[in-house]
Amino acid sequence: MKPPREQLKDLLRGAVNIHSEEELLKKLEKGKPLRVKLGVDPSSPDIHLGHTVVLRKLRQFQDAGHTAVLIIGDFTALVGDPTGKKKTRPQLTPTEVEANAKTYIDQVSRVLSSERLEVVRNSSWLKPLPFYELVKIAATMTVARFMERDDFSKRYREGVPIHLHEFLYLVMQAYDSVEVRADVELGGTDQLFNLMVGRDLMRDSGQEPQVALTTPILTGLDGHDKMSKSLGNHIGVSMEPFEMYSRVMSMPDTIMKEWYTLLTSLPIDEIERLCDGQKTHPKSAKDRLAREVVKGYHPEKADAAAQEWDSKFSKGDVPKEMPDLEVPAEIGVVDLVVLTKIPPSRGEAKRLIEQGGIELDGRKITDLKGLIQAKGGEVLRVGKKQKYFKLKLA
Repeated sequence: MKPPREQLKDLLRGAVNIHSEEELLKKLEKGKPLRVKLGVDPSSPDIHLGHTVVLRKLRQFQDAGHTAVLIIGDFTALVGDPTGKKKTRPQLTPTEVEANAKTYIDQVSRVLSSERLEVVRNSSWLKPLPFYELVKIAATMTVARFMERDDFSKRYREGVPIHLHEFLYLVMQAYDSVEVRADVELGGTDQLFNLMVGRDLMRDSGQEPQVALTTPILTGLDGHDKMSKSLGNHIGVSMEPFEMYSRVMSMPDTIMKEWYTLLTSLPIDEIERLCDGQKTHPKSAKDRLAREVVKGYHPEKADAAAQEWDSKFSKGDVPKEMPDLEVPAEIGVVDLVVLTKIPPSRGEAKRLIEQGGIELDGRKITDLKGLIQAKGGEVLRVGKKQKYFKLKLA
């Protein structure tokens, strides 16, 4: 292990909040491996690069000699994290949660090391927890404390219902920290309140409170909203190399530095050079970023993905001349395909999308609910006969 202060400097790279830096230093100075908790609720089957920001931070703790405690929230997922939600989140069935949990473990292993890793499910202690024990735990917390959360207080002011089980979610997540005796808990910036509740409960339970450390929320491919599958601005960790590379190449230049910082391990001075338009051409910088991203999940295939993309978009496989397609700055995927007038109906347009017949700048678009944030100049390919259009803002 590195000396405590050197470790601290490394571990805080990219962090947004820490409560507190002094406490983390004291824990590191004890010279014992820390237990670093990350809870993930398998509320959907896919993990995208946005999720990997905090996973990479957990891997950083592993590489520094500490133990990663990954909690698969198969019990809390039945309730649903209310964080950032304007209304009560739909609850999943046990079957849905279990199916998602299996895919999570496979995908998470693409980021975390199998060494110094504990994977546990919180159903193992929450499911058998007697009701009176839950009441005793809840008795240490107050409604006033929970109402300090922005989303709860806003919903209350607006008359939007807040259900009791949403409060219980915070109780259960906090109890996870007590159960695994966490030294540190990681989460995105939207999880800070939840992590602080965990600190409170550990203190009330007679344990040394965990350090709460949050990481940034990754901006999606559209350049302004957070990465989300529902917005279609995501890159999944299980995507094929060419698809992954192509999606990175389609991102706006303005978020390259953020992605370099949060998704790669390159030194800060090298990132500064790559993102300086006078020292490195933006296309070269984006190519390097795309290769680094692909390399993280397909170590041997980054070069092949780059060559395939270059063949398609730089060496003439795509026609130089193509008709313009006028589109608004934001448009749904189905509406975009309908505008081309190639499929005769919306139903046919949906089928074409689901069958992988649509590409935008080389990346397949398969999400029927996805939104396209057009900048103008993007190349749209439609159908097996490969009809091409260049997007033009209306």
